Amino acid sequence: MDRFIDGIELVAAVFVGIVAADVFISVLLRYLFSVSLPDSYDLGKLLLGILIFWGIAATSYRGTHITVDLVWGSVGPRSQRAIDVFATLVLLFVVAVQTSMLFDKVRTTRADNVLTSDLHLPTWPFFAVAWAGDVSAVVLIAVRTFRLIFHPEKLARAPRIKAVE
Repeated sequence: MDRFIDGIELVAAVFVGIVAADVFISVLLRYLFSVSLPDSYDLGKLLLGILIFWGIAATSYRGTHITVDLVWGSVGPRSQRAIDVFATLVLLFVVAVQTSMLFDKVRTTRADNVLTSDLHLPTWPFFAVAWAGDVSAVVLIAVRTFRLIFHPEKLARAPRIKAVE
């Protein structure tokens, strides 16, 4: 399972690189050579969407997303674990609903034959890759929930970074 999780994080990292390269190359060509890549804007939007959904998968399992721990930090370990389980179950529900809605978007985009503006590329494959990231998020959040309930020792909490005032 850990290799699967690492693979999802690798996919998210690859999309970060692709989006960064797309932006860098587009800006470089536009400002130095007054040339724009066809569909650069459309592809950038679609790739950013993919990155967001794969990023949700990568951060949801590790619990490295932004959290507010005002109540969590003031209660004991058993209550902290209960809060973690509840929050993860809520996240699982929300992402599962989001995944079903995104699948509907993939289906309708394909049926409507939505294309990019310059190269007339079909956009549904981009939505499908984003949906796969969302499916991965649901799987990883389910695994996280299972481990929080039955094997909390397998989920090492990330070290907390304290703000310096």
